[in-house]
Amino acid sequence: MDMGIAGRTALVCAASKGLGRGCAEALAAEGVNLVIVARTAETLEATAAAIRAQSGVEVKTVACDITTPEGRAAALAACPQPDILVNNAGGPPPGDFRKFTHDDWIRALEANMLTPIELIRSTIDHMSAQGFGRIVNITSSAVKAPIDVLGLSNGARSGLTGFVAGLARKVARDGVTVNNLLPGLFDTDRIAVTFDAQAKAQQISVEDARKQRMATIPAGRFGTSDEFGRACAFLCSVHAGYITGQNWLIDGGTYPGTF
Repeated sequence: MDMGIAGRTALVCAASKGLGRGCAEALAAEGVNLVIVARTAETLEATAAAIRAQSGVEVKTVACDITTPEGRAAALAACPQPDILVNNAGGPPPGDFRKFTHDDWIRALEANMLTPIELIRSTIDHMSAQGFGRIVNITSSAVKAPIDVLGLSNGARSGLTGFVAGLARKVARDGVTVNNLLPGLFDTDRIAVTFDAQAKAQQISVEDARKQRMATIPAGRFGTSDEFGRACAFLCSVHAGYITGQNWLIDGGTYPGTF
Protein backbone atom coordinates (compact mmCIF):
# COMPACT_ATOMS: atom_id res chain seq x y z
CA MET A 1 0.00 0.00 0.00
CA ASP A 2 1.28 3.45 -0.93
CA MET A 3 0.92 5.58 2.18
CA GLY A 4 0.87 8.79 0.13
CA ILE A 5 3.37 10.64 2.30
CA ALA A 6 6.57 10.44 0.23
CA GLY A 7 8.39 13.76 0.31
CA ARG A 8 6.82 14.84 3.59
CA THR A 9 8.98 15.78 6.58
CA ALA A 10 8.70 14.25 10.04
CA LEU A 11 10.12 15.27 13.38
CA VAL A 12 10.56 12.08 15.42
CA CYS A 13 11.55 12.31 19.08
CA ALA A 14 13.61 9.74 21.02
CA ALA A 15 14.35 8.09 17.69
CA SER A 16 17.82 6.61 18.14
CA LYS A 17 16.51 3.24 19.30
CA GLY A 18 13.45 1.31 20.42
CA LEU A 19 9.96 2.34 19.40
CA GLY A 20 11.01 5.80 18.27
CA ARG A 21 13.53 4.29 15.86
CA GLY A 22 10.88 1.88 14.63
CA CYS A 23 8.65 4.82 13.76
CA ALA A 24 11.49 6.69 12.04
CA GLU A 25 12.45 3.66 9.96
CA ALA A 26 8.85 2.98 8.91
CA LEU A 27 8.31 6.59 7.86
CA ALA A 28 11.60 6.64 5.96
CA ALA A 29 10.54 3.48 4.12
CA GLU A 30 7.56 5.49 2.86
CA GLY A 31 9.83 8.23 1.51
CA VAL A 32 9.43 10.65 4.42
CA ASN A 33 12.43 12.89 5.17
CA LEU A 34 13.37 12.93 8.83
CA VAL A 35 14.66 15.07 11.63
CA ILE A 36 15.40 12.64 14.45
CA VAL A 37 16.10 13.61 18.03
CA ALA A 38 17.77 11.79 20.93
CA ARG A 39 20.11 12.59 23.80
CA THR A 40 23.12 10.44 22.85
CA ALA A 41 24.83 11.83 19.77
CA GLU A 42 26.83 8.71 18.89
CA THR A 43 23.81 6.40 18.92
CA LEU A 44 21.72 8.98 17.08
CA GLU A 45 24.27 9.37 14.28
CA ALA A 46 24.58 5.61 13.87
CA THR A 47 20.80 5.33 13.54
CA ALA A 48 20.69 8.16 11.02
CA ALA A 49 23.39 6.53 8.90
CA ALA A 50 21.53 3.21 8.93
CA ILE A 51 18.25 4.84 7.88
CA ARG A 52 19.92 6.79 5.07
CA ALA A 53 21.50 3.59 3.78
CA GLN A 54 18.19 1.69 3.93
CA SER A 55 15.89 4.29 2.42
CA GLY A 56 17.86 7.07 0.76
CA VAL A 57 15.80 9.80 2.41
CA GLU A 58 17.25 12.91 4.01
CA VAL A 59 17.90 12.40 7.72
CA LYS A 60 18.97 15.27 9.96
CA THR A 61 19.93 14.76 13.58
CA VAL A 62 19.58 16.86 16.71
CA ALA A 63 21.31 15.55 19.82
CA CYS A 64 19.40 17.11 22.71
CA ASP A 65 17.10 16.47 25.62
CA ILE A 66 13.66 17.10 24.13
CA THR A 67 12.15 17.47 27.62
CA THR A 68 13.99 20.77 28.16
CA PRO A 69 13.18 24.18 26.63
CA GLU A 70 16.67 24.25 25.10
CA GLY A 71 16.20 20.82 23.56
CA ARG A 72 12.85 21.70 22.07
CA ALA A 73 14.25 24.93 20.67
CA ALA A 74 17.07 23.03 18.98
CA ALA A 75 14.71 20.45 17.50
CA LEU A 76 12.31 23.09 16.21
CA ALA A 77 15.16 25.13 14.76
CA ALA A 78 16.09 22.10 12.67
CA CYS A 79 12.46 21.31 11.79
CA PRO A 80 10.18 24.30 12.40
CA GLN A 81 7.33 23.15 10.13
CA PRO A 82 7.05 19.35 10.08
CA ASP A 83 4.20 17.66 8.26
CA ILE A 84 4.40 14.82 10.79
CA LEU A 85 5.26 14.98 14.48
CA VAL A 86 5.96 11.86 16.52
CA ASN A 87 6.18 12.66 20.23
CA ASN A 88 8.12 10.24 22.37
CA ALA A 89 10.12 10.31 25.60
CA GLY A 90 11.23 7.77 28.15
CA GLY A 91 8.81 7.05 30.94
CA PRO A 92 9.38 8.07 34.55
CA PRO A 93 10.59 5.49 37.07
CA PRO A 94 8.24 3.16 38.95
CA GLY A 95 7.72 3.34 42.68
CA ASP A 96 5.39 3.86 45.63
CA PHE A 97 3.47 7.11 45.16
CA ARG A 98 4.02 7.91 48.84
CA LYS A 99 7.70 8.37 48.11
CA PHE A 100 7.30 10.55 45.02
CA THR A 101 8.34 14.14 45.64
CA HIS A 102 6.92 17.26 44.06
CA ASP A 103 9.99 17.41 41.84
CA ASP A 104 9.38 13.82 40.72
CA TRP A 105 5.90 14.77 39.57
CA ILE A 106 7.13 17.90 37.81
CA ARG A 107 9.76 15.91 35.89
CA ALA A 108 7.15 13.34 34.85
CA LEU A 109 4.75 16.04 33.70
CA GLU A 110 7.48 17.89 31.82
CA ALA A 111 8.61 14.77 29.96
CA ASN A 112 5.36 12.95 29.26
CA MET A 113 2.71 15.66 29.13
CA LEU A 114 4.04 19.19 28.77
CA THR A 115 6.81 18.46 26.24
CA PRO A 116 4.41 16.87 23.72
CA ILE A 117 1.96 19.73 24.24
CA GLU A 118 4.69 22.31 23.66
CA LEU A 119 5.81 20.61 20.45
CA ILE A 120 2.22 20.38 19.25
CA ARG A 121 1.66 24.05 20.06
CA SER A 122 4.72 25.01 18.03
CA THR A 123 3.84 23.00 14.92
CA ILE A 124 0.09 22.53 14.58
CA ASP A 125 -0.83 25.92 13.11
CA HIS A 126 1.39 25.30 10.08
CA MET A 127 -0.23 21.89 9.61
CA SER A 128 -3.69 23.44 9.74
CA ALA A 129 -2.72 26.20 7.33
CA GLN A 130 -1.43 23.75 4.72
CA GLY A 131 -4.39 21.39 5.14
CA PHE A 132 -2.40 18.35 6.20
CA GLY A 133 -0.76 17.20 9.40
CA ARG A 134 -0.23 14.08 11.43
CA ILE A 135 0.61 14.03 15.13
CA VAL A 136 1.25 10.72 16.88
CA ASN A 137 2.04 10.55 20.59
CA ILE A 138 3.71 7.41 21.91
CA THR A 139 2.24 6.94 25.38
CA SER A 140 1.66 3.64 27.21
CA SER A 141 -0.81 0.81 27.65
CA ALA A 142 -0.95 2.01 31.27
CA VAL A 143 -3.25 4.79 30.05
CA LYS A 144 -5.84 2.13 29.27
CA ALA A 145 -5.04 -0.22 32.16
CA PRO A 146 -3.12 1.67 34.87
CA ILE A 147 -0.25 -0.12 36.60
CA ASP A 148 -0.04 0.62 40.32
CA VAL A 149 3.73 1.12 40.49
CA LEU A 150 3.68 3.49 37.49
CA GLY A 151 1.84 6.32 39.20
CA LEU A 152 3.97 9.03 37.64
CA SER A 153 3.44 7.64 34.16
CA ASN A 154 -0.27 6.95 34.72
CA GLY A 155 -0.85 10.53 35.77
CA ALA A 156 1.28 12.38 33.23
CA ARG A 157 0.28 10.32 30.21
CA SER A 158 -3.41 10.40 31.13
CA GLY A 159 -3.16 14.18 31.25
CA LEU A 160 -1.79 14.21 27.71
CA THR A 161 -4.55 11.83 26.61
CA GLY A 162 -7.22 14.18 27.90
CA PHE A 163 -5.62 17.15 26.19
CA VAL A 164 -5.41 15.31 22.86
CA ALA A 165 -9.06 14.28 23.06
CA GLY A 166 -10.12 17.91 23.01
CA LEU A 167 -7.56 19.20 20.53
CA ALA A 168 -8.10 16.49 17.91
CA ARG A 169 -11.71 17.55 17.37
CA LYS A 170 -10.70 21.17 16.82
CA VAL A 171 -8.26 20.55 13.97
CA ALA A 172 -9.88 17.61 12.19
CA ARG A 173 -11.56 19.90 9.63
CA ASP A 174 -8.12 21.24 8.71
CA GLY A 175 -6.87 17.83 7.61
CA VAL A 176 -4.84 17.40 10.80
CA THR A 177 -5.14 14.26 12.92
CA VAL A 178 -3.88 13.72 16.46
CA ASN A 179 -3.70 10.18 17.83
CA ASN A 180 -1.95 8.21 20.55
CA LEU A 181 -0.18 4.85 20.27
CA LEU A 182 -0.29 2.82 23.49
CA PRO A 183 2.44 0.15 23.53
CA GLY A 184 2.29 -2.90 25.72
CA LEU A 185 5.37 -5.10 26.13
CA PHE A 186 7.86 -4.60 23.31
CA ASP A 187 11.28 -6.19 22.99
CA THR A 188 13.36 -3.04 23.53
CA ASP A 189 16.21 -1.90 25.75
CA ARG A 190 13.71 -0.46 28.23
CA ILE A 191 11.99 -3.78 28.79
CA ALA A 192 15.37 -5.46 29.22
CA VAL A 193 16.06 -3.19 32.17
CA THR A 194 12.68 -4.11 33.62
CA PHE A 195 13.43 -7.82 33.35
CA ASP A 196 16.80 -7.36 34.99
CA ALA A 197 15.16 -5.63 37.97
CA GLN A 198 12.44 -8.29 38.14
CA ALA A 199 15.00 -11.09 38.04
CA LYS A 200 16.98 -9.59 40.90
CA ALA A 201 13.87 -8.97 43.00
CA GLN A 202 12.61 -12.55 42.54
CA GLN A 203 16.07 -14.10 42.54
CA ILE A 204 15.49 -15.77 39.19
CA SER A 205 17.28 -15.62 35.86
CA VAL A 206 16.55 -12.86 33.36
CA GLU A 207 15.38 -15.51 30.91
CA ASP A 208 12.88 -16.83 33.46
CA ALA A 209 11.65 -13.30 34.06
CA ARG A 210 11.11 -12.89 30.32
CA LYS A 211 9.19 -16.16 30.14
CA GLN A 212 6.95 -15.14 33.04
CA ARG A 213 5.97 -11.91 31.36
CA MET A 214 5.59 -13.47 27.93
CA ALA A 215 3.15 -16.00 29.37
CA THR A 216 0.78 -13.14 30.23
CA ILE A 217 0.49 -12.05 26.58
CA PRO A 218 -2.18 -13.79 24.49
CA ALA A 219 -0.06 -13.38 21.35
CA GLY A 220 2.63 -15.45 23.09
CA ARG A 221 5.43 -13.01 22.32
CA PHE A 222 6.67 -9.47 22.78
CA GLY A 223 6.05 -6.84 20.16
CA THR A 224 8.75 -5.59 17.79
CA SER A 225 9.71 -2.02 17.08
CA ASP A 226 9.24 -2.73 13.37
CA GLU A 227 5.53 -3.58 13.68
CA PHE A 228 5.00 -0.67 16.05
CA GLY A 229 6.62 1.65 13.53
CA ARG A 230 4.38 0.41 10.74
CA ALA A 231 1.31 1.17 12.82
CA CYS A 232 2.67 4.68 13.31
CA ALA A 233 3.32 5.06 9.57
CA PHE A 234 -0.26 4.08 8.79
CA LEU A 235 -1.65 6.68 11.21
CA CYS A 236 0.54 9.23 9.43
CA SER A 237 -0.67 8.18 5.99
CA VAL A 238 -3.26 9.76 3.72
CA HIS A 239 -5.44 6.71 4.36
CA ALA A 240 -5.86 7.56 8.06
CA GLY A 241 -7.43 10.98 7.65
CA TYR A 242 -10.68 9.78 9.24
CA ILE A 243 -8.93 8.50 12.37
CA THR A 244 -8.36 11.14 15.01
CA GLY A 245 -8.49 11.53 18.78
CA GLN A 246 -7.96 7.80 19.20
CA ASN A 247 -5.88 5.65 21.53
CA TRP A 248 -4.52 2.65 19.65
CA LEU A 249 -3.61 -0.10 22.08
CA ILE A 250 -0.85 -2.33 20.70
CA ASP A 251 -0.29 -5.01 23.32
CA GLY A 252 -0.75 -8.45 21.75
CA GLY A 253 -4.19 -8.78 23.30
CA THR A 254 -3.08 -8.30 26.91
CA TYR A 255 -5.82 -5.82 27.80
CA PRO A 256 -8.85 -8.00 28.64
CA GLY A 257 -11.65 -5.50 28.17
CA THR A 258 -14.09 -4.95 25.32
CA PHE A 259 -13.76 -1.16 25.32
